[in-house]
Amino acid sequence: MARYLLRRTAFLLGSLLLAASLLFVLLRLLPGDPANALLTVGATPEQVAAARRQIGSDLPLPEQFGAWLAGLARLDLGTSFVSRLPVGPEIAERLVVTVPLTLLSFALAVVIALPVGFLAAWRSDRWYGPLLNGVSQLGIAVPVFWIGMLLVTVFALRLRVLPAGGFPREDWADPGRALTSLVLPVVTIALVMSASLIRYVRSATLDVLGSDYLRTARALGASFAGAMWRHGLRNAAVPVVSILGIELATTFLGAVVVESVFTLPGLGTMLVEGIAEHDYPVIQGVLVVSTFAVLVIGFAADLGQRLMDPRLRAHVGGGRS
Repeated sequence: MARYLLRRTAFLLGSLLLAASLLFVLLRLLPGDPANALLTVGATPEQVAAARRQIGSDLPLPEQFGAWLAGLARLDLGTSFVSRLPVGPEIAERLVVTVPLTLLSFALAVVIALPVGFLAAWRSDRWYGPLLNGVSQLGIAVPVFWIGMLLVTVFALRLRVLPAGGFPREDWADPGRALTSLVLPVVTIALVMSASLIRYVRSATLDVLGSDYLRTARALGASFAGAMWRHGLRNAAVPVVSILGIELATTFLGAVVVESVFTLPGLGTMLVEGIAEHDYPVIQGVLVVSTFAVLVIGFAADLGQRLMDPRLRAHVGGGRS
């Protein structure tokens, strides 16, 4: 297991390095000079040259890349071209909004998906089993921003019971106001994420319901609930855990998108502002942090799956994975 952890950690760091390298190169392939973020219309060639020297875009590309990687190794994400503030601390401030939004949305999606997915599988022979499955398919097809706008129309504009967007300036100093401002974004993301998760829970439950070991347990006198608790739960949880990791990563990325709909001062708004202003350090910083978060979530889900399933641990111990 220790060898697996070392190998998996090395893969995590290698993936992050590769993603950061691709991000750096792809941003430089986009049209336009990042120095334009510091210039006004009608800037002279001398002003353009001075701006390029100021941000370092006049240096050869390999030298720029080396300097950026060196800063990344020191956990320095650079300085914004526009605000002239360090990107790292600003991202940390934005995570105060994005992280709670992600975790609350994911928790609500799990609370919805687990019972609904189980019911859709358990009662697949009843009329409401296929209905629940069909509703989940419909939920996957609906864009998350459309759900957000629909909820704003109903609960903010018509009923006026929840705010349409924004976040308190004092952040979490007033938890009540902060949570209230996150209700609609959380429900928006949770509805879309739970629709996808319901399908996986249903599929895993159907595999357990049709398994030989569950039928044997029932034949030996165990009740349905007892057989599911003792034999079915763990086997159904193994594939679902890996999917939960993917869904958590997707929820994080979904939160970045939904923040723009609800004007929340999180990573999503920061990324949109950075793109609009061609602020490369901001764009790179947000995307690197997002990529790292997704990779870490995948690593944790993979580790949790192997801890739950002794067959996977034996496979690792045999040196074949």
